[in-house]
Amino acid sequence: MSASITPLLETLHLEHVPETHSVHVAVFRDVANAAFLHQQLLARNSEFEYALIDASVVTSRIQVLAAAFKAITAQVAGSLKTPTVHSEIVYSLSPTNNISESYRRYGITPTTRDLVIVKVLVTPPTSSSSPAAAATTDLDTGANENPPPTAQDVEKHLLAHVQGVPAPFTDETLTALTDWARVRKYYKLNGVSWLDSIKDPLEREREMTTLVTTSMALRGL
Repeated sequence: MSASITPLLETLHLEHVPETHSVHVAVFRDVANAAFLHQQLLARNSEFEYALIDASVVTSRIQVLAAAFKAITAQVAGSLKTPTVHSEIVYSLSPTNNISESYRRYGITPTTRDLVIVKVLVTPPTSSSSPAAAATTDLDTGANENPPPTAQDVEKHLLAHVQGVPAPFTDETLTALTDWARVRKYYKLNGVSWLDSIKDPLEREREMTTLVTTSMALRGL
Protein backbone atom coordinates (compact mmCIF):
# COMPACT_ATOMS: atom_id res chain seq x y z
CA MET A 1 0.00 0.00 0.00
CA SER A 2 1.40 3.38 -1.01
CA ALA A 3 0.32 6.74 0.37
CA SER A 4 0.77 10.45 -0.15
CA ILE A 5 -0.37 13.23 2.15
CA THR A 6 -1.51 16.81 1.58
CA PRO A 7 -2.51 19.18 4.40
CA LEU A 8 -6.04 17.75 4.18
CA LEU A 9 -6.20 14.51 2.19
CA GLU A 10 -4.27 11.31 2.52
CA THR A 11 -4.17 9.40 -0.76
CA LEU A 12 -3.69 5.64 -0.67
CA HIS A 13 -3.36 2.92 -3.27
CA LEU A 14 -4.50 -0.30 -1.66
CA GLU A 15 -2.91 -3.61 -2.49
CA HIS A 16 -4.92 -6.21 -4.43
CA VAL A 17 -7.34 -3.70 -5.97
CA PRO A 18 -7.13 -2.34 -9.54
CA GLU A 19 -4.45 0.29 -10.07
CA THR A 20 -7.18 2.55 -11.45
CA HIS A 21 -8.66 2.94 -7.96
CA SER A 22 -7.29 5.32 -5.35
CA VAL A 23 -8.63 6.02 -1.86
CA HIS A 24 -8.60 9.53 -0.40
CA VAL A 25 -9.31 10.13 3.29
CA ALA A 26 -9.88 13.30 5.29
CA VAL A 27 -10.77 13.84 8.93
CA PHE A 28 -12.69 16.86 10.23
CA ARG A 29 -13.24 17.69 13.87
CA ASP A 30 -15.95 19.92 15.33
CA VAL A 31 -18.09 19.88 12.19
CA ALA A 32 -20.72 22.62 12.34
CA ASN A 33 -22.80 21.75 9.26
CA ALA A 34 -23.42 18.01 9.59
CA ALA A 35 -27.14 18.54 9.00
CA PHE A 36 -26.41 20.15 5.63
CA LEU A 37 -24.02 17.35 4.60
CA HIS A 38 -26.50 14.71 5.71
CA GLN A 39 -29.21 16.37 3.62
CA GLN A 40 -26.98 16.22 0.52
CA LEU A 41 -26.73 12.46 0.95
CA LEU A 42 -30.49 12.10 1.37
CA ALA A 43 -30.99 14.20 -1.77
CA ARG A 44 -28.45 12.02 -3.62
CA ASN A 45 -26.52 15.11 -4.66
CA SER A 46 -23.78 13.68 -6.89
CA GLU A 47 -21.43 16.50 -5.90
CA PHE A 48 -21.36 14.99 -2.39
CA GLU A 49 -20.57 11.44 -3.43
CA TYR A 50 -18.47 10.46 -0.41
CA ALA A 51 -18.47 7.96 2.41
CA LEU A 52 -19.31 10.25 5.33
CA ILE A 53 -18.49 8.28 8.45
CA ASP A 54 -19.22 9.27 12.03
CA ALA A 55 -15.77 9.29 13.59
CA SER A 56 -17.11 8.29 17.00
CA VAL A 57 -17.43 4.67 15.79
CA VAL A 58 -14.01 4.54 14.14
CA THR A 59 -11.21 2.94 16.14
CA SER A 60 -8.29 2.91 13.70
CA ARG A 61 -7.01 3.57 10.20
CA ILE A 62 -7.14 -0.13 9.42
CA GLN A 63 -10.87 -0.24 10.14
CA VAL A 64 -11.55 2.46 7.55
CA LEU A 65 -9.17 1.00 4.98
CA ALA A 66 -10.58 -2.50 5.46
CA ALA A 67 -14.06 -1.14 4.71
CA ALA A 68 -12.74 0.67 1.63
CA PHE A 69 -10.99 -2.48 0.41
CA LYS A 70 -14.11 -4.58 0.89
CA ALA A 71 -16.28 -2.03 -0.94
CA ILE A 72 -13.93 -1.62 -3.90
CA THR A 73 -13.60 -5.39 -4.21
CA ALA A 74 -17.39 -5.69 -4.31
CA GLN A 75 -17.63 -2.93 -6.90
CA VAL A 76 -15.06 -4.57 -9.18
CA ALA A 77 -16.84 -7.92 -8.82
CA GLY A 78 -20.22 -6.34 -9.58
CA SER A 79 -21.59 -7.43 -6.20
CA LEU A 80 -22.36 -4.15 -4.44
CA LYS A 81 -25.17 -4.48 -1.92
CA THR A 82 -25.74 -0.70 -1.84
CA PRO A 83 -26.08 1.94 -4.60
CA THR A 84 -22.46 3.16 -4.73
CA VAL A 85 -18.97 2.24 -3.61
CA HIS A 86 -19.18 5.02 -1.03
CA SER A 87 -22.38 3.80 0.58
CA GLU A 88 -20.82 0.33 0.46
CA ILE A 89 -17.89 1.61 2.55
CA VAL A 90 -20.30 2.69 5.29
CA TYR A 91 -22.13 -0.64 5.04
CA SER A 92 -18.80 -2.51 5.19
CA LEU A 93 -18.12 -1.05 8.64
CA SER A 94 -21.03 -3.04 10.01
CA PRO A 95 -20.76 -6.56 11.45
CA THR A 96 -24.37 -7.26 10.39
CA ASN A 97 -26.20 -7.41 7.05
CA ASN A 98 -28.72 -4.72 7.99
CA ILE A 99 -28.01 -1.94 5.47
CA SER A 100 -30.30 0.73 6.92
CA GLU A 101 -28.93 0.10 10.40
CA SER A 102 -25.38 0.47 9.11
CA TYR A 103 -26.21 3.89 7.67
CA ARG A 104 -27.71 5.01 10.99
CA ARG A 105 -24.89 3.69 13.14
CA TYR A 106 -21.80 4.39 11.07
CA GLY A 107 -22.79 7.13 8.65
CA ILE A 108 -23.20 10.83 9.21
CA THR A 109 -26.25 12.09 11.10
CA PRO A 110 -27.46 15.67 11.57
CA THR A 111 -25.79 15.71 15.01
CA THR A 112 -22.41 14.24 14.02
CA ARG A 113 -19.51 16.29 15.38
CA ASP A 114 -16.46 14.58 13.90
CA LEU A 115 -16.19 13.06 10.43
CA VAL A 116 -14.02 10.64 8.52
CA ILE A 117 -14.59 11.27 4.81
CA VAL A 118 -13.56 8.75 2.17
CA LYS A 119 -13.53 9.32 -1.57
CA VAL A 120 -12.73 6.59 -4.09
CA LEU A 121 -11.47 7.93 -7.41
CA VAL A 122 -11.29 5.83 -10.56
CA THR A 123 -8.91 6.95 -13.29
CA PRO A 124 -9.03 5.82 -16.92
CA PRO A 125 -7.22 2.50 -17.29
CA THR A 126 -3.96 2.18 -19.16
CA SER A 127 -3.50 -0.32 -21.95
CA SER A 128 -2.03 -2.76 -19.43
CA SER A 129 -4.96 -2.52 -17.00
CA SER A 130 -7.10 -5.57 -16.42
CA PRO A 131 -10.47 -5.95 -18.20
CA ALA A 132 -12.21 -5.78 -14.81
CA ALA A 133 -10.55 -2.43 -14.07
CA ALA A 134 -11.52 -1.10 -17.49
CA ALA A 135 -15.12 -2.22 -17.06
CA THR A 136 -15.35 -0.65 -13.63
CA THR A 137 -13.92 2.62 -14.89
CA ASP A 138 -16.43 2.77 -17.74
CA LEU A 139 -19.22 2.10 -15.25
CA ASP A 140 -18.09 4.88 -12.92
CA THR A 141 -17.07 7.61 -15.36
CA GLY A 142 -19.02 6.76 -18.50
CA ALA A 143 -17.70 6.96 -22.01
CA ASN A 144 -16.99 10.40 -23.53
CA GLU A 145 -17.96 12.23 -20.33
CA ASN A 146 -15.93 14.80 -18.45
CA PRO A 147 -12.79 13.40 -16.84
CA PRO A 148 -13.15 12.20 -13.25
CA PRO A 149 -12.19 14.56 -10.42
CA THR A 150 -8.67 14.64 -9.09
CA ALA A 151 -7.50 14.55 -5.48
CA GLN A 152 -6.99 18.31 -5.71
CA ASP A 153 -10.61 18.73 -6.81
CA VAL A 154 -11.78 16.65 -3.86
CA GLU A 155 -9.70 18.65 -1.41
CA LYS A 156 -10.98 21.94 -2.77
CA HIS A 157 -14.58 20.74 -2.59
CA LEU A 158 -14.25 19.53 0.99
CA LEU A 159 -12.62 22.75 2.16
CA ALA A 160 -15.44 24.73 0.53
CA HIS A 161 -18.31 22.69 1.96
CA VAL A 162 -17.26 21.10 5.27
CA GLN A 163 -17.34 23.53 8.17
CA GLY A 164 -14.85 21.80 10.45
CA VAL A 165 -11.24 21.61 11.53
CA PRO A 166 -9.07 19.33 9.38
CA ALA A 167 -7.09 16.70 11.29
CA PRO A 168 -4.59 14.04 10.19
CA PHE A 169 -5.84 10.55 9.36
CA THR A 170 -3.84 8.86 12.12
CA ASP A 171 -4.66 6.33 14.81
CA GLU A 172 -3.83 8.97 17.41
CA THR A 173 -6.44 11.34 15.96
CA LEU A 174 -9.07 8.65 15.54
CA THR A 175 -8.84 7.10 18.99
CA ALA A 176 -9.21 10.55 20.54
CA LEU A 177 -12.60 10.77 18.79
CA THR A 178 -13.80 7.22 19.48
CA ASP A 179 -16.86 6.62 21.63
CA TRP A 180 -15.79 3.25 23.01
CA ALA A 181 -19.15 2.60 24.66
CA ARG A 182 -20.86 2.86 21.27
CA VAL A 183 -18.20 0.68 19.67
CA ARG A 184 -18.73 -2.03 22.29
CA LYS A 185 -22.50 -1.87 21.78
CA TYR A 186 -22.48 -1.89 17.97
CA TYR A 187 -19.86 -4.63 17.66
CA LYS A 188 -21.40 -6.67 20.48
CA LEU A 189 -18.33 -6.54 22.70
CA ASN A 190 -20.14 -5.91 25.99
CA GLY A 191 -20.41 -9.64 26.58
CA VAL A 192 -16.69 -10.26 26.06
CA SER A 193 -15.73 -10.54 29.71
CA TRP A 194 -11.99 -10.90 29.18
CA LEU A 195 -11.84 -7.39 27.76
CA ASP A 196 -12.77 -5.97 31.15
CA SER A 197 -9.98 -7.95 32.78
CA ILE A 198 -7.39 -6.00 30.77
CA LYS A 199 -6.24 -3.26 33.12
CA ASP A 200 -4.22 -1.20 30.65
CA PRO A 201 -6.72 1.03 28.76
CA LEU A 202 -4.51 1.25 25.67
CA GLU A 203 -4.13 -2.52 25.49
CA ARG A 204 -7.89 -2.94 25.93
CA GLU A 205 -8.51 -0.50 23.07
CA ARG A 206 -6.05 -2.36 20.85
CA GLU A 207 -7.84 -5.62 21.53
CA MET A 208 -11.21 -4.03 20.77
CA THR A 209 -9.85 -2.66 17.50
CA THR A 210 -8.79 -6.17 16.51
CA LEU A 211 -12.22 -7.55 17.37
CA VAL A 212 -13.91 -4.79 15.37
CA THR A 213 -11.99 -5.51 12.18
CA THR A 214 -12.51 -9.24 12.68
CA SER A 215 -16.27 -8.72 13.03
CA MET A 216 -16.33 -6.74 9.79
CA ALA A 217 -14.36 -9.41 7.94
CA LEU A 218 -16.54 -12.25 9.17
CA ARG A 219 -19.89 -10.64 8.31
CA GLY A 220 -22.08 -13.03 6.40
CA LEU A 221 -19.86 -16.07 6.94
